[in-house]
Amino acid sequence: MYIQRDLEPVIKKNLSGPEYIAVIGARQAGKTTLLRHIQENIKDSAFLTFEDVEIRDLFDTDIKSFINLFIEPHSVIFIDEFQYAKNGGMSLKFVYDTVPGKKILVSGSSALDLTISAVKHMVGRLFCFTLYPLSFREFLGHKDPELFRILVTSAGKRHLEHPLLKRFHRHLDEYVVFGGYPRIALARDDEERRTILKNIFNIYLLRDVRDVLGLIDDYKMLNLAKALALQVGNIVSFQELCMLVQESLPAVKKHLNLLEKTFILRLVKPYFTNKRTELVKNPKVYFLDSGLRNSIIDDFRSLGGRSDRGALLENFHFSEFMKMEREVKYWRTRSKAEVDFIVDEKIPVEVKSSLSRPVPGKSLYSFIEKYDPAEAIVLNNDIYKQMKIGKTPVRFIYHFSDYFSARRK
Repeated sequence: MYIQRDLEPVIKKNLSGPEYIAVIGARQAGKTTLLRHIQENIKDSAFLTFEDVEIRDLFDTDIKSFINLFIEPHSVIFIDEFQYAKNGGMSLKFVYDTVPGKKILVSGSSALDLTISAVKHMVGRLFCFTLYPLSFREFLGHKDPELFRILVTSAGKRHLEHPLLKRFHRHLDEYVVFGGYPRIALARDDEERRTILKNIFNIYLLRDVRDVLGLIDDYKMLNLAKALALQVGNIVSFQELCMLVQESLPAVKKHLNLLEKTFILRLVKPYFTNKRTELVKNPKVYFLDSGLRNSIIDDFRSLGGRSDRGALLENFHFSEFMKMEREVKYWRTRSKAEVDFIVDEKIPVEVKSSLSRPVPGKSLYSFIEKYDPAEAIVLNNDIYKQMKIGKTPVRFIYHFSDYFSARRK
């Protein structure tokens, strides 16, 4: 079953232009499914995969024969698993320069392999898009179309009554605990979801991180992943990570960079203007899919009974910001004042796992007084309200709100 993706109309809009298109993203995020769905309505097209060794070898060793067999007969060519090509970017540039009028769409699961090797040869010739696991919008559109319509028309704009809030919270709980991989949304029960997530994690270890990128052995990798999963929403302790995996600081930083490039996690840098009073170096860590994070620590309890509920909700919002291509940082002073996220142009965002009254925290007051942002957001379960601190509107909105999606960059 195909789940509607927000990236689909973006890609279709760019099909008529001369630029090739690259779709990168995590394994199992739905890249192949998306491209095949787009291909269904294109008559004069072909779909190739570089998991087929013969096709890939022809591309690597005899590009002219590859062109004759697979490019010349078609107007639009889809190439899946493009990261397996040895000199993909250079060969793709040759095709672009020698066979005009063709449209090629490639996909790959590693930003390290695909974008760095290909884009440097394809400057001005390639549009690159990232497909993440399902956003909550996409997840809800599949799970509950009626509630999705309410989300996009009302949920970020008005107070909702308890029965509707309860329905939203039920779907949000499932999404935050099990994540947004398409196969998870299609799974029949929690046991199947757990099995799928374990398999996805093993694929990361065996295919992208270990085999393709040559990362440390499985035991060290598992310890590193668990340590990072337990630090979600916290400032990364590099010293602790070095001790756990028995690696040097440069080696650990290299491994973290690879985990970022394979769409497993992101390190979030601090926002600062004063090096003397604000943190300027140490990043926070978040996973791009909370279900994968929960699988790593083998904890699939519902949100209500978890001590890491606040961290999971933070992780959920960070992942959503990434899917909306927002710039995200955090703010912390040396006197321990902290705001969870600073989004785009200086918008402070606080994430509250429980909030009984619409009262901003002291840290949010401090940031507003110092930076005078255009608005501030407090994400919470049950309160929809607006107030002001000075001239800054402070909006209390629901965790599941479509507020930021409706205000896309």
